[in-house]
Amino acid sequence: MANGVLLEPLSPVGVFDSGVGGLSVLQAMLSHLPGECFEFVADERYLPYGDKPQHEITDRVLTLSNWIRNQGCKAMVMACNTATAAGANQARAAHANWPIVGIEPAVKPASMMTKTGVVGILATTNTVASERFKTLVERFDPLAKVIAHPCPGLVELIEQSPMPENAIEALLKPVLAELTRKQADVIVLGCTHYPFVAHLISKLAGPGVAVIETGLPVAKQLKARLESENLVNMRQESIPAIERVKFYTTGQPDAFKKKLVNLLGSEWREAKVHQLLV
Repeated sequence: MANGVLLEPLSPVGVFDSGVGGLSVLQAMLSHLPGECFEFVADERYLPYGDKPQHEITDRVLTLSNWIRNQGCKAMVMACNTATAAGANQARAAHANWPIVGIEPAVKPASMMTKTGVVGILATTNTVASERFKTLVERFDPLAKVIAHPCPGLVELIEQSPMPENAIEALLKPVLAELTRKQADVIVLGCTHYPFVAHLISKLAGPGVAVIETGLPVAKQLKARLESENLVNMRQESIPAIERVKFYTTGQPDAFKKKLVNLLGSEWREAKVHQLLV
């Protein structure tokens, strides 16, 4: 029961991000929770979140969480590091007893993996500046020195269709050179857009550097939350992934569809994308 509404196992899970970055988390959830359906919202009219004032992001988090809750979704995943840092606490306060899963950079596993004792984190400007992020880093500071590096402009490049890999490499090259110079041997991707360029990050960082993303940990956390609330969809029959997701964008549906296909593959060509005016 959340806000007087009965939550049902057959209901979908709501997911949102500022753009296509959350698709990297959606992929992991589709694989790890084969019985679940999802409603994915890309808040592209307000893209990118990373350089906006905190109060604006918090407002968007509350607006979208209200919409997703009113859709009858049984849980919500904030598939955006910046949105989690700016609005997870406020969303949970506004929607008591409704499962909300946020996303944070994987500092803990990185701190356990490093051999040099130095962990690099690539994130948006707002994530790096947030109190939530600072608290997270301080929690694991005894285990590793954490170097956070904002990457302004990277989300916008990843959102282009097709992605301009040369421009992305040019932006990332000095950042990764600095992190490796400081002996970081584990790099955490602190934005859900960044897994789509993980191959470029690995290439620039070199073979001795591990790159960690957070899609699967979020999927596991969602599964645990649904199990604890008896909300897992126990459906046995196999349904194609494309039939398990409804897509919405506050931007242009055709543009989002093009990015969806470019990033996830041609099997998503028949996906329907609805425009959302909130």
